[in-house]
Amino acid sequence: MSKQKYYVVWHGKETGVFDSWDSCKEQIAGFPGAKYKSFPTKEQAEKAYAQDSRHFIGKDKKKPELTPEQIEQYGLPIQESIAVDGACNSRTGQAEYRGVLTHNAEEIFRMGPFADGTNNIMEFLAIVHALGYCKQNKLRLPVYSDSRNAILWVNKKEVRTKQERTPNNAHLFDLIERAVKWLHENEYPNQILKWETKVWGEIPADFNRK
Repeated sequence: MSKQKYYVVWHGKETGVFDSWDSCKEQIAGFPGAKYKSFPTKEQAEKAYAQDSRHFIGKDKKKPELTPEQIEQYGLPIQESIAVDGACNSRTGQAEYRGVLTHNAEEIFRMGPFADGTNNIMEFLAIVHALGYCKQNKLRLPVYSDSRNAILWVNKKEVRTKQERTPNNAHLFDLIERAVKWLHENEYPNQILKWETKVWGEIPADFNRK
């Protein structure tokens, strides 16, 4: 059995300390710029809630120290960019995605939860959403994803998922069809780049649930 976790919501529909992921998710789902984090004990969560979220969000994501060879091979991530990520609960099938500004992890969009999704589908939709966001706002920012499959699907303008369409995820598959249609009908100047997790650490859009 998984250990009990406590969730702090600093910015959401309601704020406070919650004793389950489901109750936390109710406060952040669809809420722009939601700020939240899990803690192993209620005491730690309550102490964190009493402080500014900036002291905690992203603090435990240790970035690898780069060797000169790695810096030469991979360089450093472009800070003026958008980073996207997807997440899927393997137990419930609930999936979601979001996009953030790379330099400060400020959330600029979040979608979901969707029923019967996959990580690759979420990553694909996140990239296309970021491209649409940039086109709408006339931005030429690069878009980072840590999913090779999702990047390939976007470049080929097709989704090759083994996930089957069901009544539960029909809406999600409608979104996939709309995203593919958008790719075929639109041009964009934005680069789609692979986030090198092993070198740079977790992507800034990571949901921090590992």
